[in-house]
Amino acid sequence: MPAVAETAVFVEPDVIRARFAAALSDMYRAEVPLYADLLAIVADVNAGVVEQAGAPVQARLGVERLRVERHGAIRLGTAQELATMARAFAVMGMAPVGYYDLAPAGVPVHSTAFRPVTEAALAANPFRVFCSLLRHELIDDDALRAEIGAILARRQIFSDAALDLILRDERNGGLNDAEADAFVAALLETFRWHHDATVDQATYQRLATQHRLIADIVAFKGPHINHLTPRTLDIDAAQAEMLARGIDAKDQIEGPPTRAVPILLRQTSFKALTEEVRFADQTGADSGRHTARFGEIEQRGAALTPKGRALYDRLLAEAQGGDPAVAYADRLRACFAAFPDDVATLAREGLIYLRGGEPVTYEDFLPVSAAGIFQSNLAGEARHDYAGASSQVAFEAALGRAVIDPFGLYAAMAESA
Repeated sequence: MPAVAETAVFVEPDVIRARFAAALSDMYRAEVPLYADLLAIVADVNAGVVEQAGAPVQARLGVERLRVERHGAIRLGTAQELATMARAFAVMGMAPVGYYDLAPAGVPVHSTAFRPVTEAALAANPFRVFCSLLRHELIDDDALRAEIGAILARRQIFSDAALDLILRDERNGGLNDAEADAFVAALLETFRWHHDATVDQATYQRLATQHRLIADIVAFKGPHINHLTPRTLDIDAAQAEMLARGIDAKDQIEGPPTRAVPILLRQTSFKALTEEVRFADQTGADSGRHTARFGEIEQRGAALTPKGRALYDRLLAEAQGGDPAVAYADRLRACFAAFPDDVATLAREGLIYLRGGEPVTYEDFLPVSAAGIFQSNLAGEARHDYAGASSQVAFEAALGRAVIDPFGLYAAMAESA
């Protein structure tokens, strides 16, 4: 009698994602000790909010999810890097959602968010990565643009082991337990900080003169994780606690003002660290300096419908274009007084998505908020004027697939109630 083939036992992508997120958090904590301080602040603030709100709210907010919830960010240099990164994230059940063009804010990248897309997957582990791709066409120096292309063509940001395990997952339909652990360890190396730059100091300076983020993308072995973000239930309290503990925090919180019903996303961070690096032409005790990595905290609110998002964008533009003699925070509060701030009105006017009477949580990012965080960590660098049009078609061609429309995901969640 012929032997019966054993069915392969694969680890669920949600489990692999949880293992990777935990390993990345441990690595970043070791690399950037201030990240541990952020985790402590967020844990204290969240515990206080839950204690004040009581057990029913604790159950609704999913405190267990909050303890592990993180988003990170990386910056890639080439279409090939982006396409391969998409394959790596697919192993962990993460898909590209949304298109973000940061060029209007003076940042020469465009981006997507790799994340889980179903309610069950988000509940299992909501790890997200904001992934940006350098827009070579926005580099106005022809010689430097060609040099950047040559530098990036020489590097391989994925180990052979990582590439082999990505291919094995695609061919076999999954990874077993040992393979999943090996994949996490191998991919972690892509996100690790490298003290040694791949270019000499003069080249680094040319890159940085063009734009600080170009130097960060091009001058190193790989796309080190540049921040890892825990989620808080009260970002105003977290910001105040950062300052109270002497952390060099941003001057203002990015996103909408404080509201009774939080919407979309609010973010704050400590300013980017200046770290010691060694350029390719340095020897002995010589070293240089590089500024890129920082720590961020986020607070998530209700997902807005297209109508709600249009209102948000209009009010934000009014605040940003208002009287410069009035503090921005005051302009923001004044303009957003026109945005309803109770669930009943928000629902009646079709501004938010509801599921079972509760607002659907926003799981994505804000272009203005993301660009604001980027700009706030450039240490006063002059803003660049990138007049290039949005290029979602080019981004999706590099990615190898279309990004998912986030509004469709939220509508489906609301309809499933």
